[in-house]
Amino acid sequence: MIALADFAGRWALTRRIDDALTDEISTMTGQAVFTPVPGGLDYGETGRLVLAGQAAMTATRRYLWRADGRAIAVMFADERAFHRFDPGAGTPSALHDCPPDRYEVEYDFDCWPRWRARWRARGPRKDYAAVSCYAPWAGAENPE
Repeated sequence: MIALADFAGRWALTRRIDDALTDEISTMTGQAVFTPVPGGLDYGETGRLVLAGQAAMTATRRYLWRADGRAIAVMFADERAFHRFDPGAGTPSALHDCPPDRYEVEYDFDCWPRWRARWRARGPRKDYAAVSCYAPWAGAENPE
């Protein structure tokens, strides 16, 4: 069974974002680093984000991952709750309800150590699906 500590380290990260409102596709290529800290892992990602019709830019994101029994609690960098999932569940999923928006995630660990997070976000001004693919880091020249 996958545990919180199994995520520690550097991962190659690719993301595809399909925007249903604009019918545009955006991509991000970079890395995610899970750094051990007291109580869990700090998650930091950085990458090259390409939005349709715009110049590429650097994108960053940070979360806190903490053990919560068999589950993993994911929090925003300011420690507000984001979502919680059980990596041992058949298809781990979670919901983050942030009215008027709603975010749903489904994790896929079937090909561990390669894994995915599939997000669906809906709200008055958003309707997109994003798939983030993670693979063990293979250095600066990663084919992911």
